[in-house]
Amino acid sequence: MDTLRLIDRNAERWMLLVFYVMLVITMAIEVLRREVFSYSSIWGEEVVRYAFIYLAWIGASAAVKDRAHIRIDVIMHYLGRRMKALLYMLGDIVMFAVAIVALYWSLETVHVSLNFGSVTAGLRVSQAWALMAVPLGFALMMWRLIQSFIRDFKALRDGTDVYEGDTLFD
Repeated sequence: MDTLRLIDRNAERWMLLVFYVMLVITMAIEVLRREVFSYSSIWGEEVVRYAFIYLAWIGASAAVKDRAHIRIDVIMHYLGRRMKALLYMLGDIVMFAVAIVALYWSLETVHVSLNFGSVTAGLRVSQAWALMAVPLGFALMMWRLIQSFIRDFKALRDGTDVYEGDTLFD
């Protein structure tokens, strides 16, 4: 059970680390190749592009988990615990509905790519690998939204302060 908690707590961090390291190393190699050897490859640009796309979608899930996404929360300072929890729960429900629609259509895109056998220009791997970043991101977001809803429901039930995440500026 401790292993599952560890994965739950750090899954996005580990995935972000993998894609970030992949991006930085590939970009460094490509810059070196371009500047020293006057040669660059198309695969390097593709690896960096797709790593960045995965970083963005996994990062969106991490932001949902930590309530670190951009929001205007001025009104929240004037609300009581109960109303705050209810508004956060409403926001989670709305975002979950959006995520369901987005997950469906992003999986449809992956399905079409698989049916037609499209491949990337440089790496010559299935385009579905690149397109899977979007459904992966939305699936992770949905999981984190469920967790957030449960956390907010417990705060509402117990009358405790709702989790608001860390603030960027104080």
